[in-house]
Formats: sequence, structure tokens, C-alpha cells
Amino acid sequence: MFLSSPRARPHDRWEHRNRGNANPEAGAPGGLITTRQILIAALPSLVLVLACTSPDGSSNAVPEVGEVSNQGVEMLGGCILATPLGTVPDDLYATGEISATENYPPFTKQLMVNGLRLVAGDQASDEFLLLVARAIEEHFPQNPGLDLDTQAEILRNLYRYRALIPVPVGENFDFFQHPEFKQTAANNTVCDIIMEGIPGQVMEVLEHILHYVTDVGLHYTFPAEWGLSADSTVSRGMRKAISQGYYDVTQYEHEVSESEDSIAAEEYQRVIVQEFAYWVITTYWDLQEPYGPVGEAEWLIVTSGELRQKLPALWKMIDETVGRTMAPPSGATLEAIGPTRAEERAAESSD
Repeated sequence: MFLSSPRARPHDRWEHRNRGNANPEAGAPGGLITTRQILIAALPSLVLVLACTSPDGSSNAVPEVGEVSNQGVEMLGGCILATPLGTVPDDLYATGEISATENYPPFTKQLMVNGLRLVAGDQASDEFLLLVARAIEEHFPQNPGLDLDTQAEILRNLYRYRALIPVPVGENFDFFQHPEFKQTAANNTVCDIIMEGIPGQVMEVLEHILHYVTDVGLHYTFPAEWGLSADSTVSRGMRKAISQGYYDVTQYEHEVSESEDSIAAEEYQRVIVQEFAYWVITTYWDLQEPYGPVGEAEWLIVTSGELRQKLPALWKMIDETVGRTMAPPSGATLEAIGPTRAEERAAESSD
């Protein structure tokens, strides 16, 4: 049903050595297990839930535990609701409080902010959830210099398509094996996770917020520019970046070539576009240089000026869409989430 995006990188982010969560023979080099591989392992049972039921889009009610509502609903790219099933509140910008929940099993607490619902188990710290929420809020400032009407439509779409982000602690992916997680994934857009307490924490948070914002909010608000289709502006810019050697999708091609799933091609398109969107937006905001990975082969453009020079049409599109509706989190929020890559590497060297 869905494919995630963590990349295996020594000493940077999302490299997780096998600790009983998956088969070390599964494909990552040297016995490395990435979160994406864990997500892929969950695909068959989740797709089965969606394929063996009949649709019912007439109610926005949250399903009870053990019930699968909106069954058989179509998913785009393996994880994005194709039908707007969520309820849009009057106050799009209201941030709720962390509260107990039984509506998104196996998760036990939730926090809704700007149309993105964070869900976690009891092990996740409230402090971390609030930091993620703060970053989300700062992505959508009600600044009079921005196009607030379009910004509000982005948020409406996040609500409409039930964007839901699991927040596990470290490498604990046990929730994928929980039988009731199928229900949660079948009734919401669940395309990725945000892990708490890992190296590269800042980009772990920003990347996976952006995956949901681009997969859902921008995809539905700016279909010509940010749509997941092959003819959108972002897809055309991505193909140019690939052809010119700025964006390397080799690792994703390997995983899709080994898949026998009938929607692998659609999932592949969604994954490489969402990854590209993350790279270009954070580069446009000049966040890759301080917080991005060291020696990254997947993406070779580091600064906004370089992006503008090498991919000018794409830079212009980002400036006219993201630039007029969103903002990067503040320096204070980024610092609270985690260190820069230079600070992190200096700390590693001193250990």
C-alpha cells in the first residue's frame, strides 16, 4: 500500500542496522535495514485490506476499533486517499492538544496540527510531538505577505485526505505488525513516518512533513505544478535533474524491479517525485547545506542559488507556489529539534 523513503547513510540519517526487525538479506548493503524496507514488507497485507472490501464514502466518522470503514477506497501511489473523506474544520490553523485515542490503532495518542495528524505510542515523548507540531505551524505562517487563500486550500486538502503521520521512537517498527494497523492505513493517507531520537533529527522531521505536504497538500492544490502525474512541472523538472546527473534514483529502481506488485510503477512514480520534492524545497530554503547529509550521492545541488542556476524553470515554479504559501521553520525551532550536521559530526568525533 505504501512505500517510504529513508535512505541508508553511514553516520547521517536513516541507516538502521538489523536488530531483529527484518531480514538482513533483504537488500540493503552490508545487512543494513532501512525504514523503507520495513514499509515494503508491510505492503501485501495492507493492499489486501484495500482490495477485498467494498467502498463506502458516505460518512466522515472515525472508524471504531475493529471496523474498517471507507473500505476499498482508491489509493494514489499506493498510500494517498483518492477520495476526500475527512472533515474540514472551521479553524484550519487550530492546533489541538496531545490526547489519548483509540481511533488509530495501535497508536495511543494523537496531535492534530494544520491538517496533519501525528499519532504515536506511549513511548513517544510529548516534547518531541510538540516540536514537530511547532515545525508544521511555522511551515504555514499567517503572514500577510503570503497568499493566505491558497495556503488555506493546502491545509483543507490535508484535512480532506486524512494525512496521518506515525511517530515511532527510534527503530521500533512493531506497529507495522499490529493487525489493527491495517485498518488505520486503509482509512487514512499514511505514506511515511517521523522517527524520534535518531541521527539527522532535523531532516528526519522536515523531510517527512514535506512528504505529506507535497503528496497531499500540494498535489491536490497545484495539480499542474506539483501533481504526481508524469506531466506535472515537478515531474518534468525531476526528469531533467535525472538526465543531468543531479538526482540519482538508482536505489528506487532496484526496489521496484524486484517487486511483483501491480501498482509498483505508480508507487515508484510517487516515491521518486516525493523524494525529489523534498530535495528541491529544502534546497530552495537553503537548508541542505547546514542540515543535509554529507557526501550525498542522491542529490548533488546544495544551495538555492545553485538550484536557480541549474534548474531555473523548476526554481521559478517553487518560488511561485511554495514561496508564496509556505516558509521554513525558524532557526530556533530547527535548533530545538536537533544539531546541524557539522555539530553532529563534531560530537561524533569527540566521542
